[in-house]
Amino acid sequence: MSIGVFDSGLGGLCVLRELRTILPYDTLMYAADSKYVPYGTKPPEIIRERSLAIVRFLVEERRAEAVVVACNTATTHAVDMLRTQFAQVPIVGMEPAIKPAARATRSRVVGILATGATLAGERVVNLIERNADGIEVITQPCPGLVEQVERGDLTGPHTIELLKRYTAPLIDRGADGIVLGCTHYNFLQDAIKQVVGPSVTLFDSAAAVARQTARVLAARRPVADDGAGAIEPVEFFTSGEPDAVRPVLIQLWREPVEKLLPLPA
Repeated sequence: MSIGVFDSGLGGLCVLRELRTILPYDTLMYAADSKYVPYGTKPPEIIRERSLAIVRFLVEERRAEAVVVACNTATTHAVDMLRTQFAQVPIVGMEPAIKPAARATRSRVVGILATGATLAGERVVNLIERNADGIEVITQPCPGLVEQVERGDLTGPHTIELLKRYTAPLIDRGADGIVLGCTHYNFLQDAIKQVVGPSVTLFDSAAAVARQTARVLAARRPVADDGAGAIEPVEFFTSGEPDAVRPVLIQLWREPVEKLLPLPA
């Protein structure tokens, strides 16, 4: 089957990686809305407008049979609208890993790092209310981190400075778990661990979203489709300048990139 994945930029590659692992024979397409990254500083109407344009491109022009919104901010502000507009196509969104973090904490304090736009939406509030009863959950917006990942600067001095600034309030309050509420932050895990130390556990939802996508698709596959076949290269699209996006795409994807095509901007 054909699966379209999109994010404001390159953060959703962490979800794409998990999808490639568990669904190796499906056709994967990845759309990076690099011209508009980061979504976390954009008003909700812009996020919805861009999400709608990208899903329309993936479904109507590229014939995607399922779409993964590999962006917490786009999920927060656009996934319900997308499911209404494209009711014939399963659309899987992101959900910060608050539930497993709340179950694992010993200190009864958990932090969540996310964009301001994600934290301003109702989804995070609802997740906390449903899954973290009796747990103190500290939310921390992280302006500037997405941009560092988009530059490929995962461990530089400015990145470390930002991580120290954003994790300090969580650690000072006794958090022993930190939820990565933005797919871009998955690529900062080594740097975050360096900053917070080994006693703090990091939680992300990339693998869980890939598993949910596999479950959704299993119910839709033709009986004769055993899932086997040739492993095709991923098709990549960007609304930014391909020459600027390609080096960081290769750095984060860690595989050759055969196709990087224009995404309607």
